[in-house]
Amino acid sequence: MAGPPPKPWPTGEAMQLEPLVRRVLAPNPSPYTYTGTQTYIVGLGDGCAVIDPGPDEQEHLLALDAAIGEEHVCAIMCTHTHRDHSPAAAPLAKRTGAPIVGCAPLVLDDSGPRADAAFDRTYEPDRVMEDGEQMTGPGWTLTAVATPGHVSNHLCFALEESGALFTGDHIMGWSTSVVIPPDGDMGDYMLSLEKLYGREDTVFYPAHGEAVEKPRQLVRGMIGHRRQRENQILRLLGEGPLEASEFVPKMYKGLDPKLHKAAEMSVTAHLLDLERRGQVARSGEQWRTI
Repeated sequence: MAGPPPKPWPTGEAMQLEPLVRRVLAPNPSPYTYTGTQTYIVGLGDGCAVIDPGPDEQEHLLALDAAIGEEHVCAIMCTHTHRDHSPAAAPLAKRTGAPIVGCAPLVLDDSGPRADAAFDRTYEPDRVMEDGEQMTGPGWTLTAVATPGHVSNHLCFALEESGALFTGDHIMGWSTSVVIPPDGDMGDYMLSLEKLYGREDTVFYPAHGEAVEKPRQLVRGMIGHRRQRENQILRLLGEGPLEASEFVPKMYKGLDPKLHKAAEMSVTAHLLDLERRGQVARSGEQWRTI
């Protein structure tokens, strides 16, 4: 996990990334969001889509107002419903009259330690997009690409005119995505990575961190990293049964103790996937190979 770049960060500025794409950084930096959530505006001026409107914070909404100006907003699109991504959808819809489209609503009660943001309970889409469905506007077409794994309702959006893919939290340039059970699913996550590896997108625009200019190379590396972790788990279990927490000091040497629970959750996601595939089994809190 990389540290953030030196300040100042371009918070609140509308940055032109390519002819059809602008980016506005929200003022919500954290260990989970890097320098903040990046909201993308897709369109040339006659009508736009807003992707991942971000947190419901007045400073960010005012920045989006300034970036959009008098332009008609055709749609407000959400990749998933963590609280750093979708809460601004409702107030932005009220200001613009635009429909909220994209991922399905999802709320889980979770009082335990988290390694990501909690779920947005306010999200109410006007239209849920399925894999392959499209949203169109003047000069642009956005296609939903279902990518469950980080969470079950995660979507990416492909900009057909330029080859860009808005990847939300599924793929980020600064860190691997967290996969935390019960909703996060490592098997689904790996399948979603393979799905993107098979595509021909030219650039990834993640919700956190810089654009990814070599998408397939990064995806290949992420798949390799997860397989390496899986092999570590199997190798350690070959030495004897272990509880999930006992993998952490062996696999994540030098990790900040504050992050141990998050690492344990990631290990658990791998173990549950290996269990479904018939490679490991558990007895109580202990795991063993079969």
